[in-house]
Amino acid sequence: MANIMIRQGEKGLIFYLPKRDLEASIESIEFDTADKWGGELKLDNGGSYYIDPIAKPPRLPISLRAKRLGAAED
Repeated sequence: MANIMIRQGEKGLIFYLPKRDLEASIESIEFDTADKWGGELKLDNGGSYYIDPIAKPPRLPISLRAKRLGAAED
């Protein structure tokens, strides 16, 4: 599990992994409703991460723990 940060960018949500200095746009979020937010995050670089779903969309920026599902292209 890695510590990540998600923030709002000009064109959508931005994923940032400080340990690898990796920043990528989030293409999709598995759960993005008023009562459930999170799950699998698919990044524009081909990587995917999983965050435990939370009850409602968070205020951004937010720091979370994420598990890498698929390798990201550097």
